[in-house]
Amino acid sequence: MRYKNQVIIAWVGYDWANSAFTTLVVTFVYATYFSQAIAPDEVTGITLWSRAVAISGIFIALLAPFLGTLADRGKTRHRYLIAATLICITATAILTFIKPGQPHAVLLALVIFVIANVAFEIGTVFYNAFLPAIAPPGKIGRISGFGWGLGYLGGLVCLLMALLILIRDIPLFGISTTAGFNYRASNLLVAVWFLVFSIPTLFLLRTPKSRIRESSIQPTTTIGLLRDFRQTFNEISAYRDTLRFFIARLVYNDGMVTIFAFGGIYAASTFDMSLSEVIQFGIGINVAAGIGAWLSGPLDDRFGGKTIILTTLIALAGFTLLAATAPNKTWIWIAGIGIGIFSGPNQAASRSLLGRFAPVERRNQFFGLFAFSGKITAFIGPLLLGLVTQWTGNQRIGITTVLGFFLVGGILLLTVKEERGIALSKHK
Repeated sequence: MRYKNQVIIAWVGYDWANSAFTTLVVTFVYATYFSQAIAPDEVTGITLWSRAVAISGIFIALLAPFLGTLADRGKTRHRYLIAATLICITATAILTFIKPGQPHAVLLALVIFVIANVAFEIGTVFYNAFLPAIAPPGKIGRISGFGWGLGYLGGLVCLLMALLILIRDIPLFGISTTAGFNYRASNLLVAVWFLVFSIPTLFLLRTPKSRIRESSIQPTTTIGLLRDFRQTFNEISAYRDTLRFFIARLVYNDGMVTIFAFGGIYAASTFDMSLSEVIQFGIGINVAAGIGAWLSGPLDDRFGGKTIILTTLIALAGFTLLAATAPNKTWIWIAGIGIGIFSGPNQAASRSLLGRFAPVERRNQFFGLFAFSGKITAFIGPLLLGLVTQWTGNQRIGITTVLGFFLVGGILLLTVKEERGIALSKHK
């Protein structure tokens, strides 16, 4: 039991470690800095950032299911988690040294960001696949929710460190402000944070031997991987509720990806927030998201993941509409806190619902498809927002594109029967 608890702690600890990347790099600090300092102007910055996020989504969609299949056959889930984590950390650190105005700065920043983002998401595929193996019966919702909550707390603490040490008129420890180095150094902070706090996960997290698929001892070949991957796609049709869930998530996750990628940029450019104010805004959202994720865990186990997801989608649509029409900073703060409260439970419940639906022998592949369903069209939301913003010159109109993803995804989720999906996973 002690070993089991250590493994669970190691698993949730990775949420604490990796959340700094999504919070500081993808959403609040570097995304805003890129659009304001590296890109020629803010509208161009939003357009280019949207395309980088879209390209990341395409790469992830292509790689995630294949790597999930590879891990299932070769017992390499842990090895690939380490590799993806280290690539993400290295690429994030490199972003620190790309200066505004240097030759090809925009292209370099976007390429390195895409590499870091793809590695981050691929690592998440393998990380998520551990959840059903390490969670005690009936506790998957609590553990998933606790992990998300701890992740938001980690992002909050790292944001606070950036605000107190770097994002100030006179940074601490003699850190230079030349060419915005104190802002760029937030990437180095993220890299160190991610490396240090992922160490327990990378050393302690293992799949119990009793839960490793027998086929994992078989030789791994490219043809075998492709055959196994194709078989997974063929078999998924037999799990009709899982398939419907994947399709629904394919849609509503587009909204989540878009709102995360552009929340900080939207707040900064539409409401004239300074980077310091954007970080404070991000801190508030992370506090709200962490509270929401923690509170949703027991509710998930009691009422089911589908109910939690549907509730959050309705709320997210409402608060997104409020963000698009907010007349001043007070109202954008209210909208942001609302989005935070319901985004944490949405992500935690989505992960735990798949954990209940996934057959024991194909968890990695199903979590690979989970990433696939979350990323195969994830370029559409950011791309659409960027195009609408570019066409209209109005970011408020651009942000309303997110509403459709939440509403359509919720309608599709209504067709999922959770109890039937769980039963099928146990008897197929």
